[in-house]
Order: sequence, then structure tokens, then C-alpha cells
Amino acid sequence: MRIGGRTVWITGGATALLLVAAGVHADTPLTAADYEHDAARMLEAYRHVEAASVSDAEEQLLHEKHYMSHKVQAIFPTKFAGVALTVLLKKEENNDPAALSGMLSAIDSGGPGSVYVMKVEDGEDIAGMGGLMGTAMFARGFAGAVVDGGVRDLPQLKRIGFPVYATGPVPSTSVSHYRFGGMNGTIEVAGTRVSGGDIIVADQDGVVVVPRTHAVEVLLRAQKLDESEHSMYPYIEKFHSIVEAVRQFGRI
Repeated sequence: MRIGGRTVWITGGATALLLVAAGVHADTPLTAADYEHDAARMLEAYRHVEAASVSDAEEQLLHEKHYMSHKVQAIFPTKFAGVALTVLLKKEENNDPAALSGMLSAIDSGGPGSVYVMKVEDGEDIAGMGGLMGTAMFARGFAGAVVDGGVRDLPQLKRIGFPVYATGPVPSTSVSHYRFGGMNGTIEVAGTRVSGGDIIVADQDGVVVVPRTHAVEVLLRAQKLDESEHSMYPYIEKFHSIVEAVRQFGRI
């Protein structure tokens, strides 16, 4: 895609699709048809909505929950949206130097707009990624990373400002204890399913997954929810009543 004068690669499934769009402005209300025909605008718009509104929109429209567990926390306050590039690490003791090579190749297959989403089997105390992998993602313009497992080398990740959600910092390694189990498949991550190509929305409230097939309708509903909630703040401040605000706007 084209955002701010640069080319952006979006990964979906096992392939990468180059989407080109000029002058992306997410603050301008657009229609479902606009977003259906312009994935760049849709992704940029997702960067402007709150994760909580996206989660509410999914419950209202799909009657499903697609948010990750509170156990997945950001290493520093952040907000991003992007397209999931999923990676599975399977627990297996080994002496194979190539056991994790696919994990690294997955990074080189992504680029701007990608979110590295990793499942580390039984890996709460295993670092699924660290400074080297984070630096590579940062250099390739990834939006961020989400790891259902630990993370290490926080000083480097914070130095370059690369956002990572994980179960917590740990000094351990996955080398010799795990094997690459595939990329861009469907994996269970922190209590919800993620498939390659899904939309990931993350902010200080947590991480939400949007199935790609419902991305447009969820976005439009989330935008409406954001608009009503943000309109309520000054109303409550002026009239000193949340009851009246809910009655007026129908949002809580």
C-alpha cells in the first residue's frame, strides 16, 4: 500500500499483496465499498479506532469475542494496527541448528503493515523473540509483534521503539527446545484464534483480532462506537451526569 509516500507490503495467507493508495486519510468517513476496494485505507482507519470499540463491535455484530487475554501485555505503551503474519513454535527438545530457521524466514517474508503473531507452545517462561528478531522486524517496517510467550532483550526493543506484546520478560531461549511449526496458519493465541491475514488492533487496553472476512463491517461499527463515546466525554463534563449521557448517546 502507499501511506505517506512510501510503499507498504501487506501479508495475508502465505502470499504478499502490494496495495497502492494515494493520500490515505482515515479521519474522513468512508463507506463499506470504499474500504472493500482499498485495503490501504481500511488498515489506516483501523489505526485510528480504539481496541475496545473494535472488541465491542465484534460482540455486537458477530456475537463472538476476539480479544486476547490480559496476560499479554505491552512492553511499553503503544498503539498500532496491522495484518497478522502468524508463526507457530512447537515444543520439542532437539539439537537441530535449522529447527527455528522458518521462524526467521517468516520475518523476512513480511514488511510494513505486518504484525508478527507468535504462539509458543507452553511458552510462558520461554522467550519467543528478543532484540535480534525485533530489530529485524523494525528494519522491515513491521507494525509490531504479539507473542503468546515471553520476550527478552527489552533494553534493545525499547531503544529502537519496537512495540511488542508478550506474557512477560524472561531471559530464556527457544533454541534447542522448540521447532518451527509453520506460518500463516490458524493458531490459538492468548485465548483467541488468529489466522494469517487477520487484522490486529492493539493499544493500551489490549489486543483484538478481526477476522479478515469481517474487517470492513467491524471497522464501520467500531468507528460509530468511537464517535459516540468520544462525544460523551464533553457531555458528561458539562452536565455532570453519566446517566443522562447514556440516555442521550446510548453508549456505555
